[in-house]
This record gives sequence, structure tokens and C-alpha cells, in this order.
Amino acid sequence: MAMPVLSFFRRHAWPSMLFGAVAGVCLAGSPAVAQGVVKSKHGDWEMRCETPPGASREQCALIQSIAAEDKPNVNLVVIVLKTADGKARLLRVIAPLGVLLPAGLGLKVDQTDVGRAGFVRCLPSGCVAEVVMEDKLIEQISSGKSATFIIFNTPEEGIGIPLELAGFRDGFSRLP
Repeated sequence: MAMPVLSFFRRHAWPSMLFGAVAGVCLAGSPAVAQGVVKSKHGDWEMRCETPPGASREQCALIQSIAAEDKPNVNLVVIVLKTADGKARLLRVIAPLGVLLPAGLGLKVDQTDVGRAGFVRCLPSGCVAEVVMEDKLIEQISSGKSATFIIFNTPEEGIGIPLELAGFRDGFSRLP
């Protein structure tokens, strides 16, 4: 069954030129840790930067690791970045292995349902959902106070994982 995906929260193909944060994420049993040097902090967001092999310049991403309030062993890593060519802005979320893939990843900003995105692949560190961030989504997140990402263990059991948005606007504006 196809899930409805709003135009501003649509699935995007996995570009090969993206920031390598996915490979550096470890979700097994402890809070998620991403590679790269922390360049700045913006609220609960960290800007991490690294120069991938073969890249001519440093690439940066805003990263926040979060855990479910009632299930501290359920962690997400939320990554916001611009592609190396500067043409797209991406929201990438890494969920733990074992999530129900067909249900996708839900997102609410300040209790407003934004939509769902499908998972594009699973890696040893977790399953990845990725969307192109259209202007409307960027504005919703920039002006919002909190977001809730929703993953599913079963079709009936969703787990809401809260994310503080303070500092997002400032951090996003500083992404190279």
C-alpha cells in the first residue's frame, strides 16, 4: 500500500556526493555519535564538518541525537545538510534497526502533521529516511518550537520521539 507523502516531505534518491555522516553513526546500545569535528553549537544542534575523501572542500551538517522519552534505548540521529553542489537541502533521519519499514517515518512540527517519508535503505548503523527540504518545510522547522519524529514497531504502535528546534534557524543559516 502506497503511503501519502506531502510534496514538501517527499522521498529523494540517495545522492553519492553527500556528507558521510551516515557511515559514522553508531546506534548500537548507546547514544548516537557522528564523525566530524564540532564547529559550533546552536541550541541542541551541533554543526559537524569533515572533508570527505576526494572532496575539494569541507562539508558540514547540523546534527542532533535524540531518544524516546519512555524508551531511552530507541535513538534517532537527525541530520540536515546541503548537498556538495549546493542545489538541495536534505533532512536525513537514522532510525534503529527493527523499525517497521513500510510505515515510514512520520513528522509533526508543533503538533501539525507534516507527513511521512519512506526509508531508503538500512545500514549496520540503522535505517535511513531522507527527504529534500522544500522552503515550506524549512520555514516550519525554523519557526517551530518542537518536532516529533514517529517510528513504528508495529502498524498499531508508533513511538513519538521529541526534538527541540531551538537554534535550528541560526545553525541552518550558517551551513556552508
